[in-house]
Amino acid sequence: MTTVNQIMVSFHGEGSGTGELSWGQREIWSAMRRQQSAIPVGGCLPLPPGTTLDDMVAELRFNMSRHQSMRTRLRFDADGRPRQVVSASGEIALEIVDSDGEDPAEVGERVRQRYWTTEYDYTAEWPLRMGVVMRGGVATHVVVVFHHLVSDGFGSLVITSDLAERDPVTGQAGSPAALMQPLEQARWQATPAGVRQHEMAMRHWEGLLRAIPARRFSGSDDPREPRYWEGELTSPAMHAAVRMIAARTATDAGTVLLAAFAVVLARLTAVNPAVVRTVVSNRFRPGLADVVSPVNQTSLCALDVADATFDEVVRRTRQRSMAAYKYAYYDPEQLAELVARVESERGEPLDISCFFNDRRVRHRDAPGPEPTAEQVQAAADRTAFRWLRRQDRPFERLFVHVEDEPDTLVLTVCGDTHHVSPADLRACLTGMAALTTEAALDPATRTGV
Repeated sequence: MTTVNQIMVSFHGEGSGTGELSWGQREIWSAMRRQQSAIPVGGCLPLPPGTTLDDMVAELRFNMSRHQSMRTRLRFDADGRPRQVVSASGEIALEIVDSDGEDPAEVGERVRQRYWTTEYDYTAEWPLRMGVVMRGGVATHVVVVFHHLVSDGFGSLVITSDLAERDPVTGQAGSPAALMQPLEQARWQATPAGVRQHEMAMRHWEGLLRAIPARRFSGSDDPREPRYWEGELTSPAMHAAVRMIAARTATDAGTVLLAAFAVVLARLTAVNPAVVRTVVSNRFRPGLADVVSPVNQTSLCALDVADATFDEVVRRTRQRSMAAYKYAYYDPEQLAELVARVESERGEPLDISCFFNDRRVRHRDAPGPEPTAEQVQAAADRTAFRWLRRQDRPFERLFVHVEDEPDTLVLTVCGDTHHVSPADLRACLTGMAALTTEAALDPATRTGV
């Protein structure tokens, strides 16, 4: 049986105060409420030989001092509306877990699962949970988990980069003063410039909401319990095929994948154009490139995939998605009000719960020579699909993710089997793999829509 102790670590950082949530925070908070989950981020990693407990204390103190979002808790108004509270200083517990003769990797994974599944007290608890696994007095693994209000995928890369760039003597990194922290983001969003950005985005959304087909899914012919399923596809052939198509069409892998998802979605639903909410990083905006806090938001994209080759659809997708990215920065609460108003005026609910998220950070565009048709064909029999989770806690209706893995493509699909059958959830991914592999080998491949 493992033994757990704690070291209290003090910290002090720049910036504090109370204010509204930023738009990115509101977006992820809304998703956390819908999914009844903290949508945690993190894991268990082996430590380099020679790492000491003092090193881990210093790392925890650095993270808490450096990043305002790790020092942020929530305060709820009488109507339940959250506000962010950033503290300048405090104390946080570093757990010390003695493996007591067990495999420290297995012990670390159990700690990760505990951190992952234990509910957060958003008003009283710091959002970061960190533990060190010991064996015979030696630190072997570190477990780090935080809820999604702390960061998004690109922000997690900033956390890792900041740790790597610390001065080995002082333990400090360069100043983050040029960044727009969440409190400052929220203040800017209330300025005339922020209001103009929001209004431009709402005009984009309203035009599409009034024009798109109201429904995407006619209902599942195979509803299941547990209701919400997640599956994963791994395909080195698709990895090579997408790179070939991207080079041929002078675009990028993410655009090819979005186009493939749109085609498969139109095939499965018999609805064209395909309407997808794409997750946009927003880090091309001033002051947001290297922030840790979540700034991702979704933009609505309507993609006509009918009567065309797949290469043509890739080019259309590039144009449409680039335009849509401009309008992925807005107040999500006011968007919800807009959707409700348009639904009322159209006299029907609008199904826009279909998402695509390319969350690759380190492996977005692989370097090296363009793959060959022979490489695609040689890898064709190594595409594999498996089911991961089946649960009663909700997912979105349909959500396809591109995972951040090297030298292959890993896609996950999450969905509500009462709206999208397990067979169709699987077909979303296997269809994307088949389509891109075929189109890589034959530029004349048509969408079949």
